Amino acid sequence: MTISARLKHHLDAEGIPYDMIRHPYAPTAAECAQVAHVPGEHLAKSVLIHMEEGPMLAVVPSNYLVDLGQLQAIVDRRLGLAPEAEVTEVFNDCDLGAAPCIGEAFGIQTVIDDSLTGLDKVWFEAGDHKTLVEMKGRHFDWLMRDAHHGSFCTLH
Repeated sequence: MTISARLKHHLDAEGIPYDMIRHPYAPTAAECAQVAHVPGEHLAKSVLIHMEEGPMLAVVPSNYLVDLGQLQAIVDRRLGLAPEAEVTEVFNDCDLGAAPCIGEAFGIQTVIDDSLTGLDKVWFEAGDHKTLVEMKGRHFDWLMRDAHHGSFCTLH
C-alpha cells in the first residue's frame, strides 16, 4: 500500500487514527468507490482549483462534480480547474488523479462541500490508485476544521 509521505506525516502529527484499505486499480474516484465497495457519497475526492493567488483544493463526494460557478460565488475569486502540470507539481508524491483531499498536508487552502460533514465514516485517496484512507467522520471533520465550507457540488 502506498500513502503519500506528506499525508502520512500530517495524519500522524495530528494523532488521527486511520486505516489503509487496498482495492483493485481504479482510475477515477467514482470507480474507486465501486471497486472498494464504499458509498460514493462518503468517498471524498479532491479537485485542484487554479486561482491567481495560488491553488486551492475543492473536496466533494466521489459521485459528484464541482460546480465552478457555485464555488466561485463562495470564495469570491476568479477560478478554474488547475492544469495537469500544476496538479503534478502540488501533489508530487502522488499518482496523477489520486491526490488526497487533505490540503493542509500539502500546504494549500481547502474548501469542502457541506455534504461531507458529519458522516459516520469517510474514505479518500492515499496517493495512488489502489489505496484508500479510512477514518471516522469525526476525525475527518477535525482534519477539515480550518477548511472553508459550502455547498458547491452537482451530481455526475
